[in-house]
Amino acid sequence: MEEKKILDEKDVGTHRMVVLGGGESGVGAAILGKKNGYDVFLSDGGLLKEGYKQELIANGIDFEEGGHTEERILSADEIIKSPGIPEKNELVKKIRAKGIKVIGEIELAYRFKGDAKIIAITGSNGKSTTTSLIYHICKKAGLDCALVGNIGYSFAKQVAEDPKPLYVAEISSFQLDDIETFRPDVAVLLNITEDHLDRYDYKFENYINSKFRIIENQQKEDYFIYCDDDEVITNKLNILTTNTNNLPFSMKHEVKKGGQLKGDQVLLRIQEERVSMSIYDFAIKGKHNVYNTMAAGIAACTIGIRKEMIRESVGDFQGLEHRAEHVAKVRGVEFINDSKATNVNSTWYALENIERQVVLILGGQDKGNDYSILDDLVKEKVKAIVCLGKDSSKIVNHFKNMVPAIRETSDMETCVKTCFRMATKGDVVLLSPACASFDLFKNYEQRGKLFKEAVREL
Repeated sequence: MEEKKILDEKDVGTHRMVVLGGGESGVGAAILGKKNGYDVFLSDGGLLKEGYKQELIANGIDFEEGGHTEERILSADEIIKSPGIPEKNELVKKIRAKGIKVIGEIELAYRFKGDAKIIAITGSNGKSTTTSLIYHICKKAGLDCALVGNIGYSFAKQVAEDPKPLYVAEISSFQLDDIETFRPDVAVLLNITEDHLDRYDYKFENYINSKFRIIENQQKEDYFIYCDDDEVITNKLNILTTNTNNLPFSMKHEVKKGGQLKGDQVLLRIQEERVSMSIYDFAIKGKHNVYNTMAAGIAACTIGIRKEMIRESVGDFQGLEHRAEHVAKVRGVEFINDSKATNVNSTWYALENIERQVVLILGGQDKGNDYSILDDLVKEKVKAIVCLGKDSSKIVNHFKNMVPAIRETSDMETCVKTCFRMATKGDVVLLSPACASFDLFKNYEQRGKLFKEAVREL
């Protein structure tokens, strides 16, 4: 009866919880569920990492790996689905057919976060940088907060093991697909460009709708920070009724509330507070990072952080690994690791910021990419393309008449050596693949680390 009593108090309404997927989010969800009185079972079709397995054992959580026991899964009251599992998965179809409730780890964490505030950041590009910058500002201002979500640490595990009064959360479209009541106090939407179309039936509108779910539960006291220069966002807002405090930011025109660029000054206006910052003082450079910094500054203003602290923080922020990261200069050739560029727009931003000739590394798992948006920059700046992936035919066919040379490789060491041979003093070798990494690597981090190792072996 004690377990039933706990569940009634929490108003969770169910107790047999199955977690599908034993990665960071799945293990975090299992730990939080167990802590709050659920009968938890975790199931992973692959093999669990040893560290995650030990966490499950330590918390007394029943699990299986290397396959799914369908009978047990389909007897659940509620299923927490890993964001990496698509709706077209056969097991998910069976779960849906039975009418079992399915939510994601983000929704579960929200259920138990108590009175804590949430700043949630989404967008096709710049999420990790902006989320990390907001967290940096908050920490520097002395706030007790946690960095969670798609950036690497499970939101649910943080709530279970070390709850905070403020969470700064990077949220992907996959995570937003499985929310129900999730309601951030501050929602940030940076941009929307074609990405993950393979997951959304190759319909851009489906992906746009997924991103906009970040504000679907917001109320009039909540804030919605968005890029007013992004036509996809503004077109959607023209046909959408929002019930929030809208705070747009723009580099092209004046805004009454929010953020704007005037000359070389970023001006932020939220209520009576006004902040002015020179873009030359920003630690992270490039046009896209002006947008990211504006969004972060507005978010900081909404939670009452002083303008002096915001200015100081954007000036000493350290950029992220695998995002436009300088690796080394070898015989006058600079190597830049932008492995986090898993879509075409990210690669566009990386190329836009380079003023020298580029040997560009492209390739990986294509997500329905349209490479034509790169054409002008490739013609202007790229002297050679080196493909890295199992199948580079789409890239080769698209760019073969635009650049003097294209080479195909299928491992990092060969790729880096090929780039070095094709580059001359003063050139940049840029790893900015525009594709997911899963054909050859575990993730973009491994791809970036192997790139840096190969460069240092030259």
